[in-house]
Amino acid sequence: MATATEVLQAARYWGVRIATAESCTGGLIAGALTDVAGSSDVFERGFVTYSNDAKREMLGVRAETLAARGAVSEEVAQEMAEGALRASRATLAVSVTGIAGPGGSEFKPEGRVCFGLAQAGKPTVVETVEFGPLGRAAVRRATVEHALALLARALA
Repeated sequence: MATATEVLQAARYWGVRIATAESCTGGLIAGALTDVAGSSDVFERGFVTYSNDAKREMLGVRAETLAARGAVSEEVAQEMAEGALRASRATLAVSVTGIAGPGGSEFKPEGRVCFGLAQAGKPTVVETVEFGPLGRAAVRRATVEHALALLARALA
């Protein structure tokens, strides 16, 4: 498991600036990164886009994508990550959108989280992780850990 300190050290080494675009975590990824003293030279900004309106207004997620695929989808995660790059001076962005719980549905169960990773000059990577019905706090913690691991892999 990658720590925020390791992610920041790698980003610093490579001269990378990071942005986050978060829905279900409500800023916890940005919080983990900025908990580390000195992170301001690497962490550029975070977007907490909990509502669909915020996703559209702040990140440029298309209304058509939200209507066709729903907020918890790889397509929205991709548009969120790419939007975070466009709306910032970052060169690497991670996005998360999911169902932390309680609840969910047959089609989008509790614990499903879609991730996006956008990097300047590279194709955006998306993936869905099924954490399962661990409870809201545990799903959010697992999402933060997975997002940090994605950032670490991109910086390796």
